[in-house]
Amino acid sequence: MTGRDILSDAGLWRDAAYVNGAWVSDGKAGTMDLCNPATGATLATLPQLDAGQVRDAVEVAEAAFGPWRLRPAKDRAKLLRRWFDLMTAHADDLARLIVLEEGKPFAEAKGEVAYAASFVEWFAEEAKRIRGDVMAAPEAGRRIVVLKEPVGVCAAITPWNFPAAMITRKAAPALAAGCTMVVKPAGQTPLTALALAELAHRAGIPAGVFNVVLGRASVVGGELTANPKVRKITFTGSTEVGRLLLEQSAATIKKASMELGGNAPLLVFDDADLETAVDGFIATKYRNTGQACISANRAYVQAGIHDAFVALLAEKVGALKVGEGFEDGVQQGPLIDAAAVEKVKDHIADAVAHGAQVVCGGATHNRGPLFFQPTVLSGVTQAMKITREETFGPIAPVVKFETEAEAVAMANDTEFGLAAYLFARDGARLWRVSAALEAGMIGVNTGLISNEVAPFGGIKQSGIGREGSVYGIDEFMEQKYLAWAGAGEAKLV
Repeated sequence: MTGRDILSDAGLWRDAAYVNGAWVSDGKAGTMDLCNPATGATLATLPQLDAGQVRDAVEVAEAAFGPWRLRPAKDRAKLLRRWFDLMTAHADDLARLIVLEEGKPFAEAKGEVAYAASFVEWFAEEAKRIRGDVMAAPEAGRRIVVLKEPVGVCAAITPWNFPAAMITRKAAPALAAGCTMVVKPAGQTPLTALALAELAHRAGIPAGVFNVVLGRASVVGGELTANPKVRKITFTGSTEVGRLLLEQSAATIKKASMELGGNAPLLVFDDADLETAVDGFIATKYRNTGQACISANRAYVQAGIHDAFVALLAEKVGALKVGEGFEDGVQQGPLIDAAAVEKVKDHIADAVAHGAQVVCGGATHNRGPLFFQPTVLSGVTQAMKITREETFGPIAPVVKFETEAEAVAMANDTEFGLAAYLFARDGARLWRVSAALEAGMIGVNTGLISNEVAPFGGIKQSGIGREGSVYGIDEFMEQKYLAWAGAGEAKLV
């Protein structure tokens, strides 16, 4: 089974854009075939909207904004809760779609669906907690009143590697705040986005409030960034594309949040628990076959524990099961496309040419052209591509260090600052190194840091703003200040 017939609810298989509560199958810019990365089989042929059709979606979202923002927050919360309930009820089908178009193992896809749904649940609750403030003014008889209001029509451009979670992490707070949204999912993984739109429709979210457009990134992105009716742009993807979107949005001064590239370091000190550190590295490095922005891209291991760490890491990595996502026990799926495989090969070749050793793996896997062996490299240095660039693949490079200061300097020697990880037992060291690391998120003795309660985001060239948490909804709000005279007069009437 390769398509609609694999779903328990065939109504979740959608192969058209979703605009104003209707399915748009006529793409004026043609069509695009969608393929399964594990098998190469064609999954669907999807319409590609042109700029005019995207503009129409923005017009629809603007028309829906007025009524949606005026609905009581409690009503918006109820609709989001229904969306959450439907996502939870259809978790297996959503996971199947993720496996088909993205390639990750089914168990991991189920985990992503739960993660995606958690943002809808969280922001359904936060919708009712939006509040402003009242402050005393410098002058007698005045008050300062601060209101929070929805920013307006929002555009979300999302990546292929987490096709459910990267949509709900943006759409849920936007809708909770009273904004409307136009989503442009990645061309490699649109089916999950369209299934989410179907469930939003069933939940009763009004027409025009949540829209999904399909098309070439340059066409859709160009319209969304140039259109003055779009007041907010939110993007997850590479730093290079983030820069371009910010440049394109500058003419209309849009509010922006960007979750961009990473090059996460993982530091292991001599006093760390060896098993905990290795398992933590594997948890963050090999999640989604290494295709995650917060994956540890490079490990720095202190000399006293280095050899034992590499040996245990290679043993466990060598045992990871590679295969198609629906097979029992599979832990590593395919990479997303041929370009991803070539980048992994290039990083390994460069590292070996400069003195690194392949401890395990190091080549394509016999399962197919997009599968790659989980790999461990030792003897890695800062001069190699694999420590300078984000690999986005199942390759674990290990660098040996002597001192704490040396490790921190190497960890911070990058323009990126999304995530970092450290493993140690000494409490003072944990606080000291956490303070010194230049990253927006730090895992301390853990490789798992993502959840709906924590603020997700980076510093430096890894992004702007935060997603999730109590702070996430503010990204979709504007503050309005009222200078209120005649309040708090001393004289009573």
